Amino acid sequence: MNITRLDPIFKDYIWGGNKLNEEYGKNSGLSVTAESWELACHKDGMCRVADGEFKGKTLIEALAEAPEALGEKAAKFEFFPILIKLIDACKDLSVQVHPSDEYALKNEGQYGKTEMWYVVDAEDDAKLVYGLNKEVSREEFASLAKGPELMNVLNFVPVKKGDVFFIRSGVIHAIGKGLLICEIQQNSNLTYRVYDYDRVDANGNKRPLHVEKAIEVAKLAPEESYAETSVVFENKSVSVENLANCEYFVVDKIILNGKHHLFPDGSFISVTVVEGKGRIGSLDVCKGTTVFIPADAGFTEIEGNMTALSAYVK
Repeated sequence: MNITRLDPIFKDYIWGGNKLNEEYGKNSGLSVTAESWELACHKDGMCRVADGEFKGKTLIEALAEAPEALGEKAAKFEFFPILIKLIDACKDLSVQVHPSDEYALKNEGQYGKTEMWYVVDAEDDAKLVYGLNKEVSREEFASLAKGPELMNVLNFVPVKKGDVFFIRSGVIHAIGKGLLICEIQQNSNLTYRVYDYDRVDANGNKRPLHVEKAIEVAKLAPEESYAETSVVFENKSVSVENLANCEYFVVDKIILNGKHHLFPDGSFISVTVVEGKGRIGSLDVCKGTTVFIPADAGFTEIEGNMTALSAYVK
């Protein structure tokens, strides 16, 4: 399997905007494009291979024919391990929480969700919710979740471009309006919605809430830190910074002004360009492009002036 671009999957949730179409080269055909699923092998969305001999096939179909492209480290998971999204929040997302693997497998028959956010862009005064600002009881939280009083116990964090947030399962969170986020997560689409501002959809219906389940899985106390990052490699032409390193995924931020090499080590690498342009292997890329580098690709040259996020498993 060659290094390839992927055709994304688009979602038109009620809080989305048009930045992904207008600024990031997405041609979704939707009036509102809330999410672009850049790397997806999930029942709710399957990316297709955009280049080479597997063009037009879903990524999971291509990997079935070329399993060495997945890599032994990624193959140890029961299913494709990572889901990557670009998210355009024109309006506030719901206040929500994701369950752990243990709870989700027992109660939903699927895996839970740990994720990380990289802030690709942020409007002035943008903010998000990261945990609570104080500890509360289950009873108090259940009462507050019935209305806007819930806002009084949420931890609102001012956000700027380049910020990183690591969100373990159980942490209550919400992306605020005016943010464009790259989300890298477990391959799960399981969300327990706590509060949705009494919004209605195009048919006048409120979206369902899952307060009882949320209370069972949520950490009802402040979360101590947002993310721990560290510089992995740096010279005049490239800086590599580790943004997340957990049992589900590893994410590095690459700031490039020249040339650099990536080498898959037992796992595919997914590279999402969030700023600038250049080349990955033989492919021209620009902001909004995601490239799948197979695990057996060997040394892969990247060059240009760009900022990109690389994701893989360890």
